Amino acid sequence: MKRRMQARFPAAALAGVFLLGGCGEKNMLTNYEDLPENMTSITFFGNKYEPENVTVIEEIISGFMDENPDIRVSYESLKGSEYFEALKKRMDAGKGDDVFMVNHDAVLELKKEGKLADLSALDAVSGYTDIMRSQMEDEEGIFWLPTTVSAFGLYCNLTLLKDHEQEVPENLEEWEQVCDAFVKEGITPVIANNDISLKTLAIGEGFYSAYRDGSQAEVFGELNQGKAMLSEYLSSGFSLAETFLKKGYIDGASALETNKTSDDLTEFVRGEAPFMLTGAWAATRVKNRKPEFDFEVHPYPVLEDGSLLVINADTRLSVNADSEHMEAALKFVDYFTRPDNIQKFADQQSSFSPLKEGSPSSVQEIQPLIPCYQSGRTVLGTDGMLELPIWEWTKEVSVKLLSGETLSETMEWLDEQNREERGLQ
Repeated sequence: MKRRMQARFPAAALAGVFLLGGCGEKNMLTNYEDLPENMTSITFFGNKYEPENVTVIEEIISGFMDENPDIRVSYESLKGSEYFEALKKRMDAGKGDDVFMVNHDAVLELKKEGKLADLSALDAVSGYTDIMRSQMEDEEGIFWLPTTVSAFGLYCNLTLLKDHEQEVPENLEEWEQVCDAFVKEGITPVIANNDISLKTLAIGEGFYSAYRDGSQAEVFGELNQGKAMLSEYLSSGFSLAETFLKKGYIDGASALETNKTSDDLTEFVRGEAPFMLTGAWAATRVKNRKPEFDFEVHPYPVLEDGSLLVINADTRLSVNADSEHMEAALKFVDYFTRPDNIQKFADQQSSFSPLKEGSPSSVQEIQPLIPCYQSGRTVLGTDGMLELPIWEWTKEVSVKLLSGETLSETMEWLDEQNREERGLQ
C-alpha cells in the first residue's frame, strides 16, 4: 500500500497549488510551480501509512512549517516489507529521501555504507532515557532518533475468558493450562501472524536471563564476534513456539497467511479466540473496530515466575548523509522529536515515550503493560549492541516453523546465517 501526503503550509505560498487527491487511500498530487523560489523542499519517507498515523504526522509537519515558512515537507509511506525494499532501492540508486524511517537491520546496512548523517548535535538527544541513549549511541555517533518505545503483548479477550471460567495468565504454567482448556473445547486459543508473533516470543524468552543479570553486553559481544551462535539463546524460545504449534495452541497454516496488525486484528475482533500475539500499538485500532467484548494487552507470560515485556526503540528517524538540504532535514528531525510531538505520537501509537520526562500512552487497554515496563522486566527485540540482522532472520525462522520445518532445521539455518555474516566457515 502506498500513500503520499503533502502537508499544509502558509496561505501566502498556496498560489498555484492544486490538490488532486486526499490523504486516504489515494495519492495526493500537488503542483508547486508558482511557489517562491527561496522555498526549500525536503522529502520524508516512512512506513507509517494508516490514516490515524498519517494524521498525527501531518499535524507535526504542519507545526514545523508554521515555524519554518521557508521549508516545505512532503511525506510518502509504504506498508510493511515493501517499505524497506523501496528504501534500499532508493538509497542504492543515490535517490534517497532527506529524512526516512529505519529499523535495527536497516541501520546496520546503511550505517556501514556511510549513508546516515550523524545526529549527535541535535538538541533533542539530551532528553532521551539512559536505555535509549545506550541504543542510539556508538563510537561513531548517533545515526537515528526514536520517537516511541513500542511493546509487543498478549491481547486477552476478557469476556471470552470469563465466559469459559478462565483468567488472564500470569506465568507460563497458567498460560498453558488456559490454552489446554480451550483446545479441549475445540477452540484454537492463540492468534498469531507470520512476522512478529513467534519471533518476539522467542527473543523475549531467549534473552531475558541476560537482561535480568545485566550481562547482555557480554552476550551480544560474543555473538558479534562469532564466539557464540544465536541458536544458543533463541532455541529455547522457538522451542516454546514449536510446542504451541504441536499442541494446537496456534494454527500454523492459518498463521502463515496472517499478516501482522491487519489480518490478525480482523481475526481477533471476531471474538472467537481468547489470545492474540502482536504489537500493543494496534490496541487503538482494535478498539476502534468496536469489538463486542472487553480486552486488555498484557506482557508475555512465558516465565516460570511471571511475565516479561518485549520492547523496541521504534519509529526511528534518520537523515540521508547525502541530502542536499541537510540543515532543513536536521531541523525537521529536531522538531519532530520535541517532547510534545513525541508524546502526541506515543499516545496515538499506544506506546511508551523514549524521553526521560515522557509518559506512557493513556490508552486504557495497554495499562497492564506499564508495571512490567517500569520494573525493568523487559527485553529489547532489536538491541543496538547486537550487530546482526536479528529482526529479519527471526522472521524467516518463524515462517519456517509455521511451514512445518523442525526446530533443529530452523536453528541450523539461523546459525548458518550467523556464520556467513561473520565470514566464518
